[in-house]
Amino acid sequence: MTLTQLEIFALVAEMQGFTAAAVRLGISQSGVSHAVRELERELGVELLQRRQGRAEPTDIGLQTLERVRSILGLAEVMRQEAADARGLRRGTLRIGSFGPTSSLRLLPLLLAGYRHEHPGIEVYVDEGPDELALQWLQARRVDIAFAALPDARFATCPLVEDQMVAVLPAGHALAARERVALADLCAEPFALTGAGSGEMVSRLFLAERLRPDVRYRCGQLLSTLETVARGDAVSVVAELSLPSRRCADGYVTRPLQPEVRRQVGLAMLDEERASPAARAFMAMAARLRREGGLAQAQPGA
Repeated sequence: MTLTQLEIFALVAEMQGFTAAAVRLGISQSGVSHAVRELERELGVELLQRRQGRAEPTDIGLQTLERVRSILGLAEVMRQEAADARGLRRGTLRIGSFGPTSSLRLLPLLLAGYRHEHPGIEVYVDEGPDELALQWLQARRVDIAFAALPDARFATCPLVEDQMVAVLPAGHALAARERVALADLCAEPFALTGAGSGEMVSRLFLAERLRPDVRYRCGQLLSTLETVARGDAVSVVAELSLPSRRCADGYVTRPLQPEVRRQVGLAMLDEERASPAARAFMAMAARLRREGGLAQAQPGA
C-alpha cells in the first residue's frame, strides 16, 4: 500500500463520495476508485460501501480509517520536520472550530498572527458543535480543536473566559432581575441551540436535575436569538457567542444565579507527536494570551 492510497481512502470516507474526493484532489473519479480498490484488494476486506451515490465506511473500514489518519498524521509530521530542516516552513494545519466564540472572535485574531509568522503553512478550518470538534480531534481529522476547558484528555492552552447567560424577551418578567436561576427558566418555553455551547447548556440543567421545556431546537445561534426576540421562548448561551453587533432587537441577557463560568482554549491529542505547524500554533496562541493580544475577544470588547 502507498500513502497516496491511504490519503485517497481517508478523503473518500470523509466526503462520503468518490466524485467529491476526485474534485478535491483534482484527479479523475476512476483514479480515485482504482486507488481504493487496490487498497481493499491488498487488505482483503471491503473498506467502503457504495450505495445510492454515497460511499460509507464499513465496520472494518471505520477501524482502518482511524489507523490511516494516525499514519497520515505521522507522515505530515515527518514532512514538516524535514521542511523545517531545509528552512522552507511548509505544511498544513487543520483546525476544528465551534460557533461564534471561536470562529468569529478567537480564530481571526489567531490566524492573523499565525499567517504573518508562518505564511507557508496552509490552514484548513472545519466548524461544528463543540463536542463534534473534539470528536474530529480524537479521530485525527483535525490537528487542533477549540474546546471548553478543562479537559484532561488533551494537551490544552487556555485562551479566554466568559460566563453563561440567560437570554430573555425584552419585556419578560425575568428581565427585571439582575440574575436569573436555571430553575426559573424551566417554567418557560425554552429554545435550545445546537451550535457552540448547546451541549454545555444541556449538561447544566442535567447537573441541577432540572428539565427545561424545550419547544425549539435551533441549529444556529441566530435562530435562537430571533426566537427569543419574538417572545416565543427563553434560552441560555455563552456570553462570547453573542454577536458583537445585534442581529435582532427585542432580547436581553442576564447572568445566571449562581454564576457559571466557561473557559475556552485550544486542545491537541499529544504535544510530542504533534506536527511542527500545530505546535507553532499552540505556542503562538499562548504567547498572544500572555501579551494581551486576545483582549478583543473578551466579553464586552
